[in-house]
Amino acid sequence: MHEIFIEAESFRKLGGWVVDQQSMQTLHSSYILAHGLGVPVADAVTEFSVDVPGEYYAWALTRDWTAAWNAPDSAGKFELLADGQALPTVLGTDGAAWDWQLAGNCFFEKGTHTLALHDLTGFDGRCDAIYLSDSPEKPDAADVIRTRLGRNAIHECDTVYDLIVVGGGVAGICMALAAFRSGVNALLIHDRGMLGGCNSSEVRVCMGGRINLAPYENLGNVVQEIAPVSGHPTIFDAAHYEDDRKRFAFDDGGYDKNIRFNKSVTGVEMDGKRLCAVICTDVLTGEKTKYKAKLFADCSGDAVLSRLAGAEVMYGREAQSVFGESLAPKEHQKLVMGHSIRWYTEKTDAPSDFPDIDWGLPFDDSTYLNVYNGDWEQETGFARDMADDVEYIRDYGLRAIYSNWSYQKNHCKNKADFACYRLKWASALGGKRESYRVVGDYVLTQRDIEEKNYHEDGTACLSWSIDMHFPEPDNAAAFGEAFRSFAYHRGIVSPYPVPYRCLYARDVENLFLGGRTVSTSHVAFSSVRVMRTLGMLGEVVGLAAGICREKACLPREVYTKYLPELQARMKKGVPIPCAFEGLTNAEEAYHFKDAGWFSLDHPENSERHDPAALRKLKKGIAALGLPHKYPLPKEFTEEDTEE
Repeated sequence: MHEIFIEAESFRKLGGWVVDQQSMQTLHSSYILAHGLGVPVADAVTEFSVDVPGEYYAWALTRDWTAAWNAPDSAGKFELLADGQALPTVLGTDGAAWDWQLAGNCFFEKGTHTLALHDLTGFDGRCDAIYLSDSPEKPDAADVIRTRLGRNAIHECDTVYDLIVVGGGVAGICMALAAFRSGVNALLIHDRGMLGGCNSSEVRVCMGGRINLAPYENLGNVVQEIAPVSGHPTIFDAAHYEDDRKRFAFDDGGYDKNIRFNKSVTGVEMDGKRLCAVICTDVLTGEKTKYKAKLFADCSGDAVLSRLAGAEVMYGREAQSVFGESLAPKEHQKLVMGHSIRWYTEKTDAPSDFPDIDWGLPFDDSTYLNVYNGDWEQETGFARDMADDVEYIRDYGLRAIYSNWSYQKNHCKNKADFACYRLKWASALGGKRESYRVVGDYVLTQRDIEEKNYHEDGTACLSWSIDMHFPEPDNAAAFGEAFRSFAYHRGIVSPYPVPYRCLYARDVENLFLGGRTVSTSHVAFSSVRVMRTLGMLGEVVGLAAGICREKACLPREVYTKYLPELQARMKKGVPIPCAFEGLTNAEEAYHFKDAGWFSLDHPENSERHDPAALRKLKKGIAALGLPHKYPLPKEFTEEDTEE
């Protein structure tokens, strides 16, 4: 049998298709999505080689995503083009589960050929892989094929890092920067190609909470460094999220080489109760790499690392009997705050169309939403698993958006109001409020916040109200599953310091916690969860990691042995580099625009200079005649031997 296996996410040109990595833990692969908001996207195209000419059967690993609701039609239809010719079967139409769908068969001569995914609808058709074989038999499961072809081999990185931070959202960014600036050789692993998580232009959720609060007024400086200048909650345009600001903080410090983008943690290695390594799968290529470290931090949002390591986790609303919280239910509920997809429209000079879809929710004039954009209240997935069911949760949110807008444009009583508006943007990922929380040495509760219980290891302060989201009853009754929420707020009297013991796992000895994984009850988490607060807690962990490196200790020992040291560092805050530095940690340097940098304190870090550039530097330095903190190297004091 001759077979060719191509990961869709590795296509040479993705065109208008986007990579979706959110289901790596369940699918063991990313896939690509035709997220065109009702307008077919440009083809994804790649080349492949055929060594043995012949008739090949072409299969696509895909699914009909609207079949989950028994919709009368498939939303995400697409074709497979072989050397520019469409194979006969329309794909994305055969069942709700991911499976191989036969596109057709064709003859391939020996040599190089092209494949293309041709979107037909613009409504989120999806493809994980393409399989070509001279056998008519249905292909094996994708993981079986990957193993057979050697795609699951694990490459090992030789470096043993001080700290590996998993997740490049706001908490992970702040943690990694704080660790770097505390002398920690850290590695930041992120499963997207862009930093920021919910506060990126891919999701577009604004930051909440306050920073620089007593008693540690310098905690929050890193948050401020990476935060968009414009943080107004109604802003949707990508530019306002300033993605480059987050990346620049690493580039400017020389830490960019310690970021691994598009890497999803899919496995771990343990030594008893300690993590030894993480195994990452490249979201674009499928390549697997093992990274080792002494310490780890879970900022994955879904507690991916913690759960793989066997840490105890919490999910949903704990019963009142667990923590004695008045706002907790009498019995445990598998109910979390939901997943929101932000979207917006723009006014057009002339009327614009939107497809009149038949696979959406059944709106009428009594149930449709008279809206031009969607904010926090468009929320889904309350009773589902935010990690394992994320594709369904996102899809349901998109289905609600598309079908409501379709009804507004085509059927509602005041459709004329929407004629000159078009759907401009909707997130393909969405933003989660809550997922799995990890049990630390202490679990923060509602009682701590409201009773102001004192803990000697208090760190950065939460400042957001208790803010719990619930399914909107009328919406749930009308559609069976809510896609809108309402919120219960209870203000807090004053900011409250989060105990350091909430920032590391109880039963994995070398695992720090950050972002949505921090050790809190459901009720308390509704106050802790906003990004500025989580960013500050990330700074605290970065400072603690510096102590662990210096003292050769574990996270718990920072509390039991070195708490005064942590308090001193929190008081000082994370070192913030000067606005214009040029070279990492350079105390003294010369900079010539066309000759580059020369560092006096660390000349080995200087840019390499050709003889002409060196002569220019020497002349400039001699002309200035400035006193130096560090002596000039010999090459700068020798006479020129210019030919």
